[in-house]
Amino acid sequence: MRRIWKSFRALYFASLLMLIGSGLLSTYLGLRLAADKTDSLWVGALMAAYYFGLVLGGKVGHRMIARVGHIRAYVTCAGVVTAAVLGHGLIDWLPAWVVLRAIVGVGMMCQYMVIESWLNEQAEASQRGLVFSGYMIASYLGLVLGQLVLVLHPALGLELLILVAMCFSLCLVPVAVTRKIHPAPMRPAPLEPRFFIKRVPQSLTTTLVSGLVIGSFYGLAPLYAARQGLTNEQVGLFMGCCVLAALVVQWPLGWLSDRHDRAVLIRGCAGLLVLAALPLAVMPTVPLEVLIPVGFVLSLLQFSLYPLAVAFSNDHVEGERRVSLTAILLVTFGVGACIGPLVAGGLMRQFGPNMLFAFVCFCAAVLVLRIRPDAVTHLHQVEDAPLHHMSMPDNMTSSPLVAALDPRVTEQIVQDQMQTQPTTVEDPADTKST
Repeated sequence: MRRIWKSFRALYFASLLMLIGSGLLSTYLGLRLAADKTDSLWVGALMAAYYFGLVLGGKVGHRMIARVGHIRAYVTCAGVVTAAVLGHGLIDWLPAWVVLRAIVGVGMMCQYMVIESWLNEQAEASQRGLVFSGYMIASYLGLVLGQLVLVLHPALGLELLILVAMCFSLCLVPVAVTRKIHPAPMRPAPLEPRFFIKRVPQSLTTTLVSGLVIGSFYGLAPLYAARQGLTNEQVGLFMGCCVLAALVVQWPLGWLSDRHDRAVLIRGCAGLLVLAALPLAVMPTVPLEVLIPVGFVLSLLQFSLYPLAVAFSNDHVEGERRVSLTAILLVTFGVGACIGPLVAGGLMRQFGPNMLFAFVCFCAAVLVLRIRPDAVTHLHQVEDAPLHHMSMPDNMTSSPLVAALDPRVTEQIVQDQMQTQPTTVEDPADTKST
């Protein structure tokens, strides 16, 4: 692991800085609007715009990288994101903030794509699992540190926006000065939505619900905590503990996923999530001593859904389609993450802040009803299923290229997917599997 860290430390450090800035910006905007007593629907709209930008950035990033190359694309997007962040301090008009958040999302997705394609190009097949683990740790650590900045500096002044802009400016330095060989040009993986809806419907449902829940949580949890009377330091501590739970759960989740039926685990996590969110949904006020442990447990469960959906779907999709599968999963997640904050924000406006967790309860209950382990036919299960569980980012801190780091996807398959535009023919005999 030490040798891997030394080889990829520049890319890991760039990812760390990006996620510090992204995590801090999301919480800062939520708290800033809460302090101004802004309608919660606007807070949801900002987060929805960010995820819309991430989804759109998958298409924009491919075209930009193909046209100007990886380093120029990364530097360009880092500059645009920095300007968009500073724009929040220059303009107080909320519709403009929505546009700026979408621009940040587009730019960050392009940055993710550059870093992940670079990691894939430089990683040996035997190291992909460790390389990806290092990337995931850097991403989650950045998100946690971004929240903890508020503990050290709770004032919601322009200096926090300047700090976010500094993070996005500095994250381009390790990439701009690297002596690594540029990754090969790439083309977008085909989405094939109809094929995957037939083949892995339950996995896509889980991914959509995960997007609804995670998008709402990231966008509106700081607003919820502020309306519970928490100070900015306490909000930062609460959010930091919740994001930390997302990192902590990955390894025990992987152990369980490799040993038990993944459909059962998804349904079990969803059922427990209903129970964990219920106290926060019914209690109008919650003290900090209760909020932090309950939020930690709730995050353990809600951040488990997307990784389980990824592992579950990979068990039933052939290797040559796994890059496309990752793309459709991230798009599905993004759609949910766009819708969730808007719906939850509207509910919070009408009925109070605890409606955020009532919405989480409802989404998890839908998943309990929708996921049916006995309906899995195993007709298309791959030969080596269940495949080894890979801990995946579950808040879209990744691009469709992240599948290339999965050691279950061979180098030849990845090369074929990235450098040629495959023509796929849907098998009319395909039936629902997961």
